This record gives sequence, structure tokens and C-alpha cells, in this order.
Amino acid sequence: MSKSWIISSIVSVLIVAASIGSILYINRAVPQQLSSKVLLADATASKASATASGSQKLKDVIFTTQKKVVMLETEAGSLGSGFLYNKQGDVITNAHVVSGVKQVKVKTADARILTGTVIGIGTKTDIALVRVPELAGTEPLQLSSQKTAEVGDDVLALGSPLGLQNTITTGIISGVGRDFTIDPYVYRNLYQISAPIAPGNSGGPLVQADTGEVLGINSAMASESNTIGFSIPVSEIQDTVQQWSAKPMSELPEAIESADEDIEPSEEMSEEEYGEYIVSYFYENLNMQDYVTAYSLLGSNWQGHTDYAEFRQGYINTGYVSIDSITSATSGDQVSVTVQITADERKDNTNVTSMYKLTYVVGYENDILKIISGKGEKVQN
Repeated sequence: MSKSWIISSIVSVLIVAASIGSILYINRAVPQQLSSKVLLADATASKASATASGSQKLKDVIFTTQKKVVMLETEAGSLGSGFLYNKQGDVITNAHVVSGVKQVKVKTADARILTGTVIGIGTKTDIALVRVPELAGTEPLQLSSQKTAEVGDDVLALGSPLGLQNTITTGIISGVGRDFTIDPYVYRNLYQISAPIAPGNSGGPLVQADTGEVLGINSAMASESNTIGFSIPVSEIQDTVQQWSAKPMSELPEAIESADEDIEPSEEMSEEEYGEYIVSYFYENLNMQDYVTAYSLLGSNWQGHTDYAEFRQGYINTGYVSIDSITSATSGDQVSVTVQITADERKDNTNVTSMYKLTYVVGYENDILKIISGKGEKVQN
């Protein structure tokens, strides 16, 4: 996780739809009851609202956009995300999410299970279009009219990482014009983003934080960090999806297998990476003041000693928390995750910045991945 990397032929980048192995892990670790707890419709987003003309508050953007994002699952075991593109019920996603199938299960934000039909799919470009008749007439997400976003633009990544439907992560455009190839797909002019993504995010939208307009399709992440992701700009694929929508493919190409030898490590995340992701997701929810979701990630023993009201009160005076470093190690069937954080806090009517070093134990509880325990200490600035 701490190794430096550059985008070149020696760097491994991996597409982020879950492989069959990852799906088995998701079914084991994150069943429906946890997915239902992470719906963010009631989450209050407090991280800076936009003030530019025509902009919206962050929580309003989230509330509006997440209703148009769906989770996709195929009989082959692939899991990914997609978003409503037009009023015909067409959903944009990645080709590697639905490769080799005609029908796909579509789960909406309001928990409906629908059936979609793949009406267009790329063989070199990692884009596909799925038609869901039941979604016809629904107002879609708006695609951004600007040709390219700029470095530093605030963005939101929406999708279903690790099967956690309606997950929203925040970040910025951290680079533009990135190019690489993951056979058979060729990626050009990608946005590099700092918003964390993970297996299951593939096909989900990257939206402008102040308007909710779609900038890109989240498609890949650097294999050494889930905080470096890549998104295909919508300007690169608009003509293609318009053609598919107007004239669906009469015959789909055969399934295309990605060249695993070009992806290091394997597409399935390690236990350590899952542990680090859960801890990072815990802090992401604290930053959005979604204390319900953060609390649901704690193990029963921790919850037994700290009720929800007490847990929430403990963070009510905490502002934004940034993770400065994160490391992990496996011990048996558990993962020890150590983080150093910087937290903005309100103490005695004064804003202060404090640093802490904390160690969490992440493990399974009733086949669900939980933060079992945690301890920490304050670090001198």
C-alpha cells in the first residue's frame, strides 16, 4: 500500500468489478442486512457545500444522484454498478461487468430487483448499455456538458464497492489524460481520482460535487491503493451509447476474458486490503456524519459496551478526519489495521487540530466483516 507508483508499463492497474472469487467473499462478508444499513439517503453531508452559481449543497446532490444509481449482478458472478442514462430506462456500466451475458439482475436504490438486457457492449472500450424497461420514464442523471474536468475539481464516486449498495466516497480530480491498457480494453484520456473505489464500483458514475452532473464512469483502480482510481470521461463515450440506445445490437460479442497475467496482484483484494477498506469506509462515514452506517460496522462486543447514542456523542464535536497513513497485517483469521489520522475537533468553543494513532482489529462476526475492537493514543503535533 505504501509503495510509490507511476503510470507506465511497469505499473499494475486493475478493473474494479468483482471477480467470481470476490463475489464469494462479498456474499460471505457483506450480506443483505449490512447492505440495507448503508443506504445514505438520510446521511447528512457536512463537508463544505458549494457556493458557485447554480450549485447545490452536497447532501442534496447525494440525495438526488444516488436514486439513479443501481447495482448489477450477473449469473456468472460479476458484480458492478451502473447509472440511469436516459428516459428509455437505459443504464450505463462497464463492459467487463456484463461481458458474456444477455440478462443482468438490477437492484435499485429502493430495493427493487429488476431484469435488464444488454443492448450494447464494447470489445475494446470498457463500456456497455443495459436496458431496464421498468425504469423507462424515470428522470436520468445529467451528463456533464464540459469536455474535460480540471485537476482539483471536487467529485463524488457512487456505486456498490464490496456489495455495499449506495456507497458514496468523496475526492478530487487528481490527474487527467491518463492512458493504459488492460487486455482487451484500451483506456484513453482517463480522469485520475482520489475518491476511494473498490471491487463493485465498476460502472458507477463520477459526478461533480456541486451540481451532480456525471463526469465519468468509474472503471479501474491502482492495484497498490484504493485511493487512486480512474474514470472514463463521458465525453469519450456519448456518441457510442447514443447509437446503441437508438439501435440496439442484434447480436452481442462472446465473453471476453481479461488477461490476468497483466494484472498484478489478482483482481481479488487481499484480506489486508479488505481490512484497510473497511476502516477507511468507517472514517468516510464519520466525515459525512452518517453515524448509523459507521456504527453498523462495529462488532457486537464493541456495540454492547457502547450504545449508538454514546457513540454518536463521542464524534459530534469532531469535524473532518483525514487518514495520514494506513498499514495492516494478518494474524490468523483477523487483520490488524493501524492508522494515523488528523482530526479537526471542537473543544471548549475552540477549533483544534489533533493527531491520533489507532489500531483496529477487523474480523468476521457471523460471517460479516466487522471492526471488532480498537485502541489508540494521541500523538504530539
